[in-house]
Amino acid sequence: MVEQSELNTSWSMVTSAEELDRAADALAGGHGPIGVDAERASGYTYRSNAYLVQASRRGSGTFLFDPTEITDFSALSDAIGDEEWIFHAASQDLACLAEIGLVPSRIFDTELATRLLGFDRVGLGAVVERLLGISLKKAHSAADWSTRPLPESWLEYAALDVALLPDLRDAVAAELAEQEKEAIAFEEFEAVRTKAPKAPATEPWRKLAGGGRLSGQRSLAIARELWTARDALARERDVAPGRLFPDASLIAAVKANPRSQGELAAMKAFHGRASRTELPRWWAAILLGKTTDDLPNLRVPGEKPMPHHRGWAERHPEAAARLAAARAVVEAEAEARQVPIENLLTPDLLRRLAWQPPAEITADSVNSALADLGARPWQREATSTIIAAAFVEVA
Repeated sequence: MVEQSELNTSWSMVTSAEELDRAADALAGGHGPIGVDAERASGYTYRSNAYLVQASRRGSGTFLFDPTEITDFSALSDAIGDEEWIFHAASQDLACLAEIGLVPSRIFDTELATRLLGFDRVGLGAVVERLLGISLKKAHSAADWSTRPLPESWLEYAALDVALLPDLRDAVAAELAEQEKEAIAFEEFEAVRTKAPKAPATEPWRKLAGGGRLSGQRSLAIARELWTARDALARERDVAPGRLFPDASLIAAVKANPRSQGELAAMKAFHGRASRTELPRWWAAILLGKTTDDLPNLRVPGEKPMPHHRGWAERHPEAAARLAAARAVVEAEAEARQVPIENLLTPDLLRRLAWQPPAEITADSVNSALADLGARPWQREATSTIIAAAFVEVA
């Protein structure tokens, strides 16, 4: 086993347009696919911007780009755009890279690939150790990458992550070939690359953790106004809303229904960095929620939610029977293919199909329904026939 301290990884920091042009030329002159990574400040900042972008290619070296100093990444995009980009968990980085004009035309995702290979641990450190025999220290994965200047140890960590991706890609590709999973892997890579951004929620405040425990329109109105006030301040300061005060504190305040600003201040459950420094703001939001005539619906207007599947056996026995039968055959198929069931067919998609199956159950109709729900061709090929047979058996 090779320890991280034994590796000699050199890298260049890029903070200007001139340095970016030189780095782009170097990457264009290399060979093979390009390892790419991005570091955000999730949990620290309001926006999910990239605060560091890393790229590494054989014959070129490893480069760390500072998006807070560089405003135009077109030279880098031109240099590497048509090549294969290697990621570990591409879905985490594609959006923030697209915001600065870096959009790959094809990708290889070592994290997704190892899921399809049936690895029990798919974090970068675990996969690198298993396939490359290198022990990585993941000391800075949850760091605040908006920090400036970035500590040298953080930069070394970021450089090593991306420098290993070309070798890791080759090792993972060999495993895919051995298990004859190259085709499904590249289908999944393309699905991740081309996945449309999720439409913003019409009422995002309803996503509050613990919000389901609130009852009554007035409580929902207070929760909405507190959420809105917190979100506005978080956006203004570019800080994660939960760092002002967490969702649990917001829900506690709503349930306590304080009668004055003093009562709110006295609540031990209402805590957080700005819970007291911005107390008048939060009390004003609570007052607005207490007095507004604009009361929210108990559910999102027009929403007809699928009942939770745990209650199907009692209230919707036919749907429960379909779900149990389909789940059994899909689990067996996933085990036979050595693919996690959530990759073969996501549990939510299977539940939706069981809740609202085609009027006439055939392999073709199930295939069509799965396509409408977003299942990929290889997933439909693997599951349509067995799900249809399971549905027919319990009909």
